[in-house]
Amino acid sequence: MTFEFLIARRYLFSKKSHNAINIISAISVVGIGVATMALVIVMSVFNGFQGLVADLFSGFDAELRITPIQGSHIDLQDTTFSILQQSSDVAIASPIYEAQALAIVGNQQKVITLKGVDNNFLLQSNIKDFLHGDADPILHIDVIEYCIPGIGICNQLSLPLNFPDPIQIYVPKHGERVNIATPQSSFIQEELYASGLCFNVNQSKYDSEYILCSLNFAQRIYGHPNKSTAIEIKLAHEGKQENIKKMVGKNFNVHNRYEQQEDIFRVMQIEKLISYAFLCFILFVACLNIMGSLSMLIIEKKDNIRTISALGASTLQIRKIFIFEGLQIILGGAFIGLLIGLCLCLIQEHFGLIRMGQSEGSFIVDAYPVIVNYTDLLYIILTVIALGFFSVLWATRNLKTQ
Repeated sequence: MTFEFLIARRYLFSKKSHNAINIISAISVVGIGVATMALVIVMSVFNGFQGLVADLFSGFDAELRITPIQGSHIDLQDTTFSILQQSSDVAIASPIYEAQALAIVGNQQKVITLKGVDNNFLLQSNIKDFLHGDADPILHIDVIEYCIPGIGICNQLSLPLNFPDPIQIYVPKHGERVNIATPQSSFIQEELYASGLCFNVNQSKYDSEYILCSLNFAQRIYGHPNKSTAIEIKLAHEGKQENIKKMVGKNFNVHNRYEQQEDIFRVMQIEKLISYAFLCFILFVACLNIMGSLSMLIIEKKDNIRTISALGASTLQIRKIFIFEGLQIILGGAFIGLLIGLCLCLIQEHFGLIRMGQSEGSFIVDAYPVIVNYTDLLYIILTVIALGFFSVLWATRNLKTQ
């Protein structure tokens, strides 16, 4: 332990002739602690909401989604699909056909996204957790085609779960222009019957736009048998996305759940970074107190500085004394803030003390979601040390021994 550190520790805890120095030092510790605590809590809450959104999308989005780079269809008779089915890295490979259509019920109509799925879809996705109704999730029996609409579509088209009249689905005939005189002749028309179910993933993108149907129905109505617009994958082992990319080659995109919703998660990440920047500014303001505290301490210890200098200490060594004192204040405040913030986050994560509404069920979750990311904690500590060290160096830059 160097003599500079020993003197710095004595200066930190010794009583000063002016109480203002002790008060400013205490304020510095508290300020840095509060700013650090705020950074930990805010970053953890953003992580919680990001995890919540990811969980909501996981009911509909596949673990991996494979789409063609060129064109819009995948030939299911191609070797790529059979290779995926036989791979030990793939638990389930489910082809889907997804495209827009016009849904008409009575006098009401809506442009919807029709998603044709096979029997494996219910196994590779978590959609079962978001289904409402008492019926079995069956989309095809003999010649009858059933559907599972999103709850938003049910509300917009005034559909009960067991709607008596079928939904009329209209799709433009491939390669034909709409005949203004007889527009219906330019469309293929099919019917979908009630399955007694609807889904609610709490995402308007899906709940108000999507209707699930059988893969055969979608292929038939769009005129593309043995083809799909994407293949959705459930992995047998985690972290095998790169293996799947190598397997399908350069002609296909392979996207995980975050990449499938890239725009949404990018916005959330930008919001997190902006909040981080604002809190760093508050932290910098707290660090200004350290500059004031050290400047006053240097003035008070002027006689001590002359004595230490006369005993042979260099200007750099004397400067280190006050640098070490400033770092002790910074690290003390950072440790206290990190500890309190981490404790509060863990309490919220396990007990949900701070609630989002007065009554249960008002929101998707009852309490603010929190996820502690230890990488964020590392960035926070490095930020506190960097800003604090800069303020300490600035405060001691013009220190003189004479």
